[in-house]
Order: sequence, then C-alpha cells, then structure tokens
Amino acid sequence: MPTNLRAWEPLAKEALDAATFGYIAGGAGDERTLCDNYDAFSRLRLVPRVLHATASGIDPSASVLGAPLSAPIMVAPFAYQGAFHARGEAATAAAAASLGLGMCLSTLANTSIEDVAAASGDGVRWFQLYPMADQGLNDEMIARAKASGYRAVVVTVDLPPYGVRERELHEPFSLPAQLGLPCIPEKSAAAGSPTPAQTTEMMKLDLGWSDIAEWVSRWDLPLLVKGVLSPADADLAIEHGVSGVIVSNHGGRQLDTAIATIDALPAIIEAVAGRAEVYLDGGIRRGTDVVKALARGAQAILLGRPVAYGLAAGGEAGVTTVLGQLVAETENALALCGCRTLSEVSGELLHRPSR
Repeated sequence: MPTNLRAWEPLAKEALDAATFGYIAGGAGDERTLCDNYDAFSRLRLVPRVLHATASGIDPSASVLGAPLSAPIMVAPFAYQGAFHARGEAATAAAAASLGLGMCLSTLANTSIEDVAAASGDGVRWFQLYPMADQGLNDEMIARAKASGYRAVVVTVDLPPYGVRERELHEPFSLPAQLGLPCIPEKSAAAGSPTPAQTTEMMKLDLGWSDIAEWVSRWDLPLLVKGVLSPADADLAIEHGVSGVIVSNHGGRQLDTAIATIDALPAIIEAVAGRAEVYLDGGIRRGTDVVKALARGAQAILLGRPVAYGLAAGGEAGVTTVLGQLVAETENALALCGCRTLSEVSGELLHRPSR
C-alpha cells in the first residue's frame, strides 16, 4: 500500500494505457509550471511552535462558503473520470463524502450531475462550469445542479484556448467510445470519442467579466472563479460579485511558465482583502503543503491528480486512502506546528529569510 500521495502515481501508470496516463499526468509546454507547482512548496520552510499541548488532540475542521468539512480539503474538478475507473465520479464523490470532505464536479464528467449527488449523499459538492456557447445549456446545467444540492458554481476562466500539451500530441487521448458527457444536455450519450481539445469547441470563446456579473445575479448560487493568478483579476472578480476565488494555473496544463499557485497566493490574498474566500489549487502532495497554503491565507485547498491516481489504481477505496492520507498528514503537520485548530494557523509559521 502506498504510504504517501506521490507513491500512487506509478500505480496509476501501471493501471492505465499510455494515452490516458499522459492526459492526466502531463502539463503544457516544457512542463515548467507543472513542476514548479510542487517545487514552490518545497522552497517554503515552516517555523513550528512548541509546548502548545497539541499531542492531546487536533481539530482540522474547516468551512467552505459556510458548509462544514472535516478538513480543509476539496476534490478538484477533473474531467473524464470514467476513463480512469468504471465508477468514475461516483466513486470519487462517495469517497470524499465518507471522509467529510467536499467535491467539485467537472462539466466534462462521465457521470451525471444527479448520480454524483446520489453517490455523495449529504456531502458538500460544487459544480464546475466550462461555459458553453449556448447559454441555454449553461442555465440547464446550473438548474440541475441546484436541484441536486450543489452549493456553488465554479466557473473555470483559463480555458479555452487549449494549452500546448505535448504528451497528448505524442500519445493522443480521446474519450472512450462508451462514455458520454451526461452533465451537458446534448452530450449525454457517447459521441464519437472526442479529444479533450475538441470538447473546447463547444465552449464560449468570448467569456468576459460581464458574463460573470450576469451569472452571479442569474443563478442564485454562490459563484467562484477558478484560474486566477493575477491580483488585478482577483480584484475584478470581487467587483463583479463572486463569492470566492480559486488560485489555479490548471495544474500547469495551460500556460507554461505561469507562476506557481502557492507563489501567486499572497498577492491575491492582499488584493481580495477579506471580501471573498480564496482557495488554492495545484501542487499539493503533503500535509505540510496544506498547512503552508493555509498559512498564506487560503481557506482550503483543492486536490486533483493524486485523486485521479488513487481512482485509477484502486477505485473508491483508492480515493478514500489518498484523501485519508492527506488528512492524516495535515493533522500531523498541524500538531507539529503547534496548532490545535485552523484558527491558530498564521503566516508566522512560515520562515521569512533575511535579505
């Protein structure tokens, strides 16, 4: 049994064909941002506090948009989970809910909005939207999500266009013929094995801030934007009514050499200035990474690739183990830092080198 999140990757590589593994593991260009998302965490050092009686018990519970979680961890939205395991998103949702964690469902899921809701029961769930060119499709998806108990809409704003992903050029990935895209009304049945790049042809190409403002008022659900790296964009997001900002570079899959998310986080926290919740997506592999993200101001983190690797290697049990390992490591890191609850995590835990 793998003992940490990184150890799941080779097991997933064994379980998947080369094209499917390359799709989830790869990044854009020379994959510098992909690697820097991880490396940036290792450049940060913790300064633990002692004699705070943390060995007697840690409470890592958190909240996201007012909803309680057992720990500050959400499953990030990632597409085509049916290509990694037969139960796909249903297995992921059930695993997250069993641990009291949240899940964000992708527009490009292979399991329907309703079936994922059934699998997650009372679990916290958000719906991620790739805005379609047809506004009617967007409205219908959000109506279904709201009726199924999803608590927020996450609009991804850093795609299209599709990043230059060379692994996919060498080993082309396309959706298995038996899988459909049932969240999108017109794509509920399998449709000729589209490639990920081809799915972007359905999406709105002229997305702007006016659309965000319209949807905030139109859908009557908290709206977050995912894919923000610039403090100026974070400020604009707040001005246009969002409830949250997700600092993300799409896992290094879009613009190579873009800033690592943990490096982008402090300036965005400063720009938002408490007016909305801020989350971090990208590069998390250890409980210490979670603590570092919280110390820099994140409300919670979103976890993607390790969940996919656990799903591929072990289905629901694999996802449960991956998430459970991260929760346990986070509790351990909190204890060793002298923090009994998340309210005690602050920037003072991070080393500030003298210049």
